[in-house]
Amino acid sequence: MPVKIRLQRHGKKGKPFYWVVAADARAKRDGKFLEKLGIYNPNTNPATIELDVDSSVKWLQNGAQPTDTAKAILSYRGVLLKHHLLGGVRKGALTEEQAEEKFNAWVTEKEAAIADKVGGLDKAKAEARAAALKAEKEVNEKRAAEAAAAALPETPEGEDAEAEVEAVEAAGEPEQATEAPAEDDKA
Repeated sequence: MPVKIRLQRHGKKGKPFYWVVAADARAKRDGKFLEKLGIYNPNTNPATIELDVDSSVKWLQNGAQPTDTAKAILSYRGVLLKHHLLGGVRKGALTEEQAEEKFNAWVTEKEAAIADKVGGLDKAKAEARAAALKAEKEVNEKRAAEAAAAALPETPEGEDAEAEVEAVEAAGEPEQATEAPAEDDKA
């Protein structure tokens, strides 16, 4: 029975979510599978990949063929490297401890690279928020200055505001006519 390591689609329309499975090559894409090896979520940045490395290596050693996308995912998580190192152990080129040491060193390095990418994305997001906040503050200050300028009475150039106020007080304000009493509505 030919076995493939491939993706099985889940999730709603426009938001795919995949299971990485070992399945019979003749089975439907989302049909019967032999074993679920992990998950792959391309909707997050960076993509979320959770994989059972030991089960994946076991299937590769038993002759399962990964599809192109599954091969890229297995390589990203180090499954193909571990399979390669275990091949060296079988041939006598490495000991089991040396293979595990090399694999763990690679995993540590890979996790550091992923953490740097996540940190860079968080930093870029924070900088974008800071720039948007700064631009918004500038717009608000401009609006406040325009509103304050519109609220001030206009004085001709060259005159003091105090002189104008004194002139108005000296002239005195004419008395305003009293308002007529309100008419009652008779309807």
